[in-house]
Order: sequence, then C-alpha cells, then structure tokens
Amino acid sequence: MLKFDNVSMRYPGAGDVLRNVSFHLERGEMAFLTGHSGAGKSTLLKLIAVIERCSRGQVLLDGENLNQAKDRRIPFIRRKVGLIFQDYKLLQDRTVFDNVALPLVIAGYGTHEVARRVRAALDKVGLKGKERKYPAVLSGGEQQRVGIARAVVNKPPLIVADEPTGNLDPELSAEIMYLFEQFQQVGVTVLIASHDISLITQMNHRILKLDHGQLVAG
Repeated sequence: MLKFDNVSMRYPGAGDVLRNVSFHLERGEMAFLTGHSGAGKSTLLKLIAVIERCSRGQVLLDGENLNQAKDRRIPFIRRKVGLIFQDYKLLQDRTVFDNVALPLVIAGYGTHEVARRVRAALDKVGLKGKERKYPAVLSGGEQQRVGIARAVVNKPPLIVADEPTGNLDPELSAEIMYLFEQFQQVGVTVLIASHDISLITQMNHRILKLDHGQLVAG
C-alpha cells in the first residue's frame, strides 16, 4: 500500500532531513512512527501527502510513484490519504457537519450522499447528534474526533495522523488510538506519528523509529 524506497529529503542549507529511508506498509497494516523532535517525522508524512517531494528515492502509494505525479494528479492522490493533525485544523466558523463534509463537497458529491456519509462518519467516531455544534463548544477529544471523521468520510485506503493525541490526556489518547484500530480492522492502512512511547508500546503494532533522519527500527 505504502512503500518508501531509499528516500532522502534535503532542504537548501539544512542538509538531509531524511536519509535512505526504506519501509513497506501492507494494505490494512497499522504502524507508529516515532523519534526525537526534529528526527524527520513530519517531513516523512508530508511526502505521503505530496506536500513535499523527496530529493532522492521513491515514495509509492498504491503502486503510484508520487515523485513522478503531475501537479494535476495531486488532488486525486490526496483523496486516497486521510490526514489528521495534532491541532485539529477545524474551521471555527463552520458546524461539525460542514467541517466533516468539506472533502466531499470539494470532490463534487451530491447533497444526499454528503449527508449520508457525514452522518455515518460522525456515528463511527461517537459524535452522532452533534452535527450542528460548532468546534468551539466541543472538548479537545471531541474536536479530534471531528478531525478523524473528516479524514475518513470519503473512505480513503490510508490514514496518516501527525501526533493526533498530543493535546489529549491519557484516557482520551487511548480512546483515539482505539478508533484508529477500528479503521485498521476493516482494511484501512494507518500510520501514526507519535511521541507517546508509553501508549504505543502497549499496542501490538509495528513501530518505525527515526533518528536524525535515518530509520533505525521497524
């Protein structure tokens, strides 16, 4: 599903942020990405979303070489990736429904299909009945659930999360990780960047560790 083949990433004046990184995630596999601050985790995730393109090597998503993708192809590639962020990135002036619906509206889905999918996604993350609430009145855990619903509403085969529990207490963090496991159990590939070693070591999933841009475990 996702393959990194000797991937390096160099920024002008900063040297290699990633160096010869290689790994392969099978369809339906869940894995954690960890490492010290500045190890290259966020850069690696940006390569998957084609926010950046690697300097050397290949990033393959569902068999497609992302480095060779034309610019007009990028929006279609991104529909295969559900992105989840630590700071939620919700639109504060839009309702929960509208936040979750956004990817479907951009993709051109009809009104009835949008409503059906949004309600199904909110039900899946435990937010049924909160469609008309605004993000500001929700707890941190609820806002993260809205972000997860938005990421999965168009049923992407890959979920990529960048420190999704970084702002949550341990109990809520465990609940969010359980949600990711539920998606993995129905065949979605999940890659989660996390500093929370105590939590991820309790879960029976592969751990990829970056150290100064190099993959040293996983």
